[in-house]
Parts: sequence; structure tokens; C-alpha cells
Amino acid sequence: MQYRARLCHVTVRICNGGARVVDQHTESGGFRNVRNASPESRGTSLVGRSLGLRGAINARDLGGYRAADGRILRRGVALRSDGLNHVTAEDLAPLGALGLRSVVDLRSMGEVRQAGLDRLPGGVTLHHLPLLAADFDIFLLIRDALADHSPQRQQALLGDGRAAALMTGLYRWFVTDPVARERFAALLRLLAAPDGPPLLFHCSAGKDRTGWAAALLLTALGVDRGTVLADYLLTNERSAPVVRRALDDFGARGLMSEPELLLPVFRADHGYLDAAFAEVETGWGGFGAFWREGLGLDDEVLAGLRANLLDEPGAEHAAEHPAGPARADGLSPC
Repeated sequence: MQYRARLCHVTVRICNGGARVVDQHTESGGFRNVRNASPESRGTSLVGRSLGLRGAINARDLGGYRAADGRILRRGVALRSDGLNHVTAEDLAPLGALGLRSVVDLRSMGEVRQAGLDRLPGGVTLHHLPLLAADFDIFLLIRDALADHSPQRQQALLGDGRAAALMTGLYRWFVTDPVARERFAALLRLLAAPDGPPLLFHCSAGKDRTGWAAALLLTALGVDRGTVLADYLLTNERSAPVVRRALDDFGARGLMSEPELLLPVFRADHGYLDAAFAEVETGWGGFGAFWREGLGLDDEVLAGLRANLLDEPGAEHAAEHPAGPARADGLSPC
């Protein structure tokens, strides 16, 4: 997770450096209660595999999830991450070994200027699809909260559910704003293009813009909502040491008397993702109509995603995971 804010004579950095923190999150790991993850050889579900980058601790593979027709999202083709501006020299080799064709940066121009450009191995095409919600600017919220050391002022900015309300508004904006929808649709088209994957997409913390992009992709492929939510919430596990360290630092330096006021901003919350999906239902009546009318995508893009990202069905898959009926949201299995 990276947030930087110049505060008078103080620069606050929440960065990914430090082997002690990173080493806790570089092993492949699974999480419980995921109903449609692909089984590994020893019968355990292994999803959310970390890419092991020291400078991007929330970088992980979306491979391993089961789509509506029983096919499995291939590993190494669709990857999500926090910002790659802190990628270390040691990270470049494993990053290059992924064979990436494209990286999509969802950060705003201001974030890029403040935090720095992505550090990428050679031969990777960088696509910049900036997403900035002026009315729900997290960067400005953090800056204003840390710039004024008054507990009363900070409480007025963040307390009594205000921080959470801003986050909920941001997720609704992902759905209601036409420019935001256009940028998310552009990312999905890149993933569907014949020469698109392997592709990695990211924002700053790999939580909000990246989280909604991953939710759109997985939902389009027919991954069930509970698993989409589990993938989204995995950010909290991966980023927990960095968030804890930052909050402790804010308190120790006297920047905040109640650093926990920032937790709604730093953590993924199921209510945020629920708000985005609720906005889809309110505005379009279902994901199928949102795909066609809200995102402006068609069956050709959906077919491209399936061709690029899903394993071809085999006899063993057909026997173990028979295809189900057409989905109620209008995106039926192939």
C-alpha cells in the first residue's frame, strides 16, 4: 500500500519496504470458505497466490477460480497488484519471469507524479487508464486529516461513519460515472484482446479501483459472488502489517490521537463492494444489462475473456464440474 502526502514540513510514506513485513506474505497461500477455487494436488484450494514482490506486497494471481461452466481461470494470465512504483531491483527478475505483455495503471496523474512511475521489466507495454473521483478523493482526505493535528478536526473529518461513507460513495461512483465505466471497460477489452494477457492491472494500494476491476472480471466469467468478495477481502490479509505500521507511526509521531479513524480508508470492506453491486442492480437491473449498456461491452469481449483466461474444458472437468444452467444475470456460460 502506498500513500504519500506532503504535510507542511512532513512527508508521510506508507511503503512496501522491509523484509520483515514482506516475508510474511510472499508464500503461495489459500483462504477458507471459497466454494469454487480449483483443487490442488493435495486437495486444498490455492487461490490468491502472491507474486512475491518485495515492493508490491498485494500483487497476486487471479488464477484458480472456477467459472460458471466449470472451467478454471488459468494462472499467470490475469494479475492484480498495488502500485509498481516501489518495485525493487530484486523484484524485476520475478516480474519479468511472468511474461507480461501489458500493465494497466489505474492511478491518477497526480498519484503518478507524487509516487512515481511503475518500474517494469523490458518489453512490457504500459497502459495508463487514470481514475480519479474528485468528490471522493482519498488522497485529499488523508492529507487533510494528517495536516491538522486537532483531534476534534480529525473526528469531524473521519468519525461517526464519515470515512466509511466516503468509501461507499467512491464505489458507487465506479458504477455511476460514465468516464469510470469507460476506463474499466477499456481494461476488460485489453484482457479480451488476442495479444492482451498476460496482463497485470493495479492502482495505488491494489484495493479499491483494482478491487472493483477484479470483481467485474470474475463476475463476467461466472465466479460466484461469495468468492468474488473473498478475493476482494484478501487485500486486508496481505496489507495488514503495512496498515498497522502506518497507524502506529501516525500515533507515535503525534499526527493523530486516534489513528484507527483511518481504518475505513485503509481496509477493504464488504459493504463497499456491496454498494457497487447494488448500484448495478439499481441502474441496470442486473449484471448482464450493465455489461452491455453500462460498460458498452458485447458478447465478443466476453468470448475473448473466456478464450484468453479460462482453461479449455476436459473430460475430467466435465465429469467433476458439470456446466450449470444459464445465469440469471444474462451472462450465460459458453
